[in-house]
Amino acid sequence: MIYYTADLHLGHENAIKFDQRPFACVEEMDEALIRNWNARVTDRDRIYIAGDLIFRSKRAPEWYLERLRGIKYLVIGNHEQAILKSERALRYFEDVGKMMYVKDGKNHICICHFPLAEWNGYYRGHYHIFGHIHASRNRAFRIMREEPRAFNAGCMLYQYRPVTFEELALRRQKNCGGLE
Repeated sequence: MIYYTADLHLGHENAIKFDQRPFACVEEMDEALIRNWNARVTDRDRIYIAGDLIFRSKRAPEWYLERLRGIKYLVIGNHEQAILKSERALRYFEDVGKMMYVKDGKNHICICHFPLAEWNGYYRGHYHIFGHIHASRNRAFRIMREEPRAFNAGCMLYQYRPVTFEELALRRQKNCGGLE
């Protein structure tokens, strides 16, 4: 199975307030996110993280990464400094890059942390999975809601758990790209 997620912000106290997350403290948030991840993802599953996995944590990235199941792929977001500075943390990933191209069943997907107006394969029916905007209704939100093959994988939109391509597509079909 293949899963997608973005913007977990593990260890980031301010993410609770910013996203109005339903957690009393960062420790509660971290444990819930890890539990939700591991309830879905097995050690054989691939999981693509569209950026901002860990930010401003008092814990080393390895503390989280050794607890998270799956074959992990990290698409670099704007808050990956702790991971990128740690050779040990980088070993937990099958691949790390600014952008990735994935085939999930018959679907070709471009993954980037940032929402793109056009992506590789855009004119050939390929999809785009992104993060970065969380649940904001900003300019990027308004632009991306016009793109029927662009999916926001922000964890806050999916009960703080990784999701499949089919779940992203279903949310998009129901309410403008999982952006609302």
